[in-house]
Amino acid sequence: MAIKITEECINCGACEPECPNTAIYEGGREWTWAGGTKLTEVKLDGVVSDAKKLQKPVSEEFYYIVSGKCTECTGFHEEPQCAAVCPVDCCVPDPDHVETKDVLLARKSYLHNEELQA
Repeated sequence: MAIKITEECINCGACEPECPNTAIYEGGREWTWAGGTKLTEVKLDGVVSDAKKLQKPVSEEFYYIVSGKCTECTGFHEEPQCAAVCPVDCCVPDPDHVETKDVLLARKSYLHNEELQA
């Protein structure tokens, strides 16, 4: 499953540089699918669009994780690095985005233009 940042976030920013997918953004900051990935275009709901197109912030108040870019560090680390460095334990599993390890590995492959390793 993806990780989410709860309202207990103190906006320290420790999590942001730890994300291998650049899925974590400061509150109020726009984001792109291309940021930190090798994507040039993205297909969402059957529509292809420019991966560099700015997206609206998920949160205006505190750091947030774009669930569609989160792989829970699968394929990079043994545990989610945002949760490992968070001083207030506000990086937690997101029950609204429960995914299997295979799905997370496929997302990693997609985001970084890699062949999926078995």
